[in-house]
Amino acid sequence: MDRLNFFPRAFCQEGGGFLRRANPAHLQDVFNKYASFEKNGERYMTPEDFVIKYLNLLDEKKYHPDTLRLLAAIVDTSKDGLISYPEFQAFEGLLCFPDALYKTAFQLFDTNGNGMVSFQEFVEVMKKTDLQRKIPFNMDSPFIQLYFGKDKKRLVSYNEFSQFLHDFHEEYAIEGFRRADKEGTGFISILDFQEIMISIKSHLLTKQVQTHLIEAARESQGGSRVSFPYFIAFNALLNNMELVKRIYLNVTNGHRTQEVSKEEFMHSAQAMSQMTPLEVDILFNLCDVLHQTGRIVYNDLYAIAPEQYFKQITNRLAEIHAVSSPEDRGVFIQILESTYRFALGSIAGAVGATAVYPIDLVKTRMQNQRTGSFIGELMYRNSFDCFKKVI
Repeated sequence: MDRLNFFPRAFCQEGGGFLRRANPAHLQDVFNKYASFEKNGERYMTPEDFVIKYLNLLDEKKYHPDTLRLLAAIVDTSKDGLISYPEFQAFEGLLCFPDALYKTAFQLFDTNGNGMVSFQEFVEVMKKTDLQRKIPFNMDSPFIQLYFGKDKKRLVSYNEFSQFLHDFHEEYAIEGFRRADKEGTGFISILDFQEIMISIKSHLLTKQVQTHLIEAARESQGGSRVSFPYFIAFNALLNNMELVKRIYLNVTNGHRTQEVSKEEFMHSAQAMSQMTPLEVDILFNLCDVLHQTGRIVYNDLYAIAPEQYFKQITNRLAEIHAVSSPEDRGVFIQILESTYRFALGSIAGAVGATAVYPIDLVKTRMQNQRTGSFIGELMYRNSFDCFKKVI
């Protein structure tokens, strides 16, 4: 098997989490290996070359053309249906930015490559997602009008779009609640709550929380329905787990093994004025469902804290100094697939293709292995194989 130095030695800086650009010669070798199309003496990657042969994100025998086109168009900034080496190189550079996830998401929706996202572009991409088909979002809502204008002709810049994506996640969940609350009672069934959380908010759910979602809601709500305040507080809690950790450490003076009661935690939370009593109730209820102790320690918080995309990816990349073989391309793929998930990915095609839904974050920690004493020998092994098993 050919050896590819896509991530050359010392690709990442020591400390700080900032990424250096790949060696252009190494990057050119990778590009040439997969570029199958030639025009006017220049080589190009086709969408199939990049998405199927290089990234292995889709099954060559069963994929939806819209899925392939959308994924490849993130790199194909000229929108001519081909990926040139400068485009490939520019995309590698984009991945080195600290806001790479937002930038890549923006390129996913900027389908004409003019540096702005229109309402029509946003709708066309969303129509290709399983999420939109499962829980349709009201594209005539006041929320949409605030960003794209009442006439929906306003164009959204990158910075504005990054805020839009953040707010859209929250608004989509509320939209899901409204649709499930057909009678306008302010309540939804526990099963609807589970459906909304798994479909729209799965990035906030650890495996343990997802497994005990119904049990936790039933224990907390005392029945088979979930109120809107509980729904909002539940999401707010999972969105603010870093704050929860700080409150815990404030109570224990930095000790991570000390048990903390609800009363002790509530006292500290109110002193910091950033958590509501309902959020504290949900926190202790979740921990009690998982561990049945009535108290929490620091490790309990890890069981319910969602993956932090930016922190996890940056920290993981900062440890990697050499990736030589195709099997070790999982790092690059990790960035892509988590970006797609972050951008409401699950772009499975309009006819329900299953090849890339859901593209969840690879949570399995790879075993680091040193192969020598030189700087840059820390490597991931079999990460690509791990990725294939979870999609």
